[in-house]
Amino acid sequence: MFADLSNNLSKVFDKLTRRGILTDKDVSEAMREIRVVLLEADVSLTVVKDFIEEVKEKAIGEDVLRSVTPGQMIVKIVHDNLIKVLSPEKLVDKTLAIVGKAPIPYLMLGLQGVGKTTTAIKIARFLKEKKDKKVLVASLDIYRPAAIEQLDYLAHSAGIDAFKVNLGEKPIEIAKKALNQAEIDDYDIVLFDTAGRTVVDNEMMDEISEIYNTVNPMESLLVADAMMGQDSAVVAQEFQKRVKVTGIVLTRVDGDSRGGAALSMHSSIGVPIKFLGVGEATDSLEEFSAEKIARRILGMGDILDLVDKASSTIKKEDAERLEDRLKSGKFDLEDLLLQIRQLKKMGGLTGMMSFLPKLGQFGSKLKGLNADERVLAKQEAILLSMTLQERRQPSIIKASRKKRIASGSGTVVSEVNRVLKQYQSMSVMMKKFSKNPPNNLPNSLSGSRGDFPQGFNNILNKSLN
Repeated sequence: MFADLSNNLSKVFDKLTRRGILTDKDVSEAMREIRVVLLEADVSLTVVKDFIEEVKEKAIGEDVLRSVTPGQMIVKIVHDNLIKVLSPEKLVDKTLAIVGKAPIPYLMLGLQGVGKTTTAIKIARFLKEKKDKKVLVASLDIYRPAAIEQLDYLAHSAGIDAFKVNLGEKPIEIAKKALNQAEIDDYDIVLFDTAGRTVVDNEMMDEISEIYNTVNPMESLLVADAMMGQDSAVVAQEFQKRVKVTGIVLTRVDGDSRGGAALSMHSSIGVPIKFLGVGEATDSLEEFSAEKIARRILGMGDILDLVDKASSTIKKEDAERLEDRLKSGKFDLEDLLLQIRQLKKMGGLTGMMSFLPKLGQFGSKLKGLNADERVLAKQEAILLSMTLQERRQPSIIKASRKKRIASGSGTVVSEVNRVLKQYQSMSVMMKKFSKNPPNNLPNSLSGSRGDFPQGFNNILNKSLN
């Protein structure tokens, strides 16, 4: 998300930051260019107009124009105002309501096809795993074929309890029974997945209003497709007329390179964006952070995002095993296989680079190559075609074994040789590492920040400086 917006803004800022002195004319020209960039990103005209006026007023001040780095000062002003646009200070309820008389009802709202059912399971999983809540999900969609079965299947795969719906029951009846069941079984939260339509109509809104009044939800979350741009804001306004929407969840943000919906949605109904859906998997959900998003838009990246991503993919026991191997200087093909799998879970090299500072414009080029994911998959196949003994004793892999490994992995011998050469280089590096470790390597790599190896952050920072 934001790739186009980030790249186009970077071009504007590059021109500003290359100049030692800025004039009022330079600032005005830059503001015109930023206005065009935002409109092309499908940001609503009202938001663009207010944003440009506020930024320009601050940017033409004497303190900015006479500063040592006026271009950088303007970048900071844009950054601060992006945060303000994405998450105004007046919006205090930016997190989910999880405290109250149990079971707390949540209502999922939105049109058909925006990913509402998948999002319901993502939020249920988030509440269970991150907030330690007992969650029950219930489908109120009796119209879409297999909607109830879809929720049941996704809930089961994610380890979430789903309320059993009897054929022929009306949405209001299902809602009342689910609330009653949730109370009997001591659930903390019951999450209702309502029916959607291809368009907003009176029949749909009447039903939503009736369900809303029946369950009296503490959270009414509007699910909107980021790809819809400004149209999402129009849909939000229609829902807000009939029920009290408490938050927005933007889906498919990984497929939207413009980012206009994120910059426009909150202003349309005055409620915060609470989550971003960043993939199809039931754990592909990010809590919305205006500061992190602003940094991504401006091509600054966010190291903490990368650390959090690693924290959720790297197991503590794997980190401890690697720590022991580093200390001993031992490194075999089993270790290489583990590293490749961890890298794949983090989205490959292009996925990691999207978080790193100043790499946004290059990240899109790397993504266009679409090569590293395929390379990782091929390397994993080669390693899996080896026997356990071969992975633990790479020295025994000679010509005949290489032919067998290549045949088993659907590759050629030269590609097997490439993996072995990569391993040998890393093995040499690990031996040097064990004899002369970096000064900033902590005593334990498996320290704070959940189950994430603390040393990774220090090593990563060192590599970027």
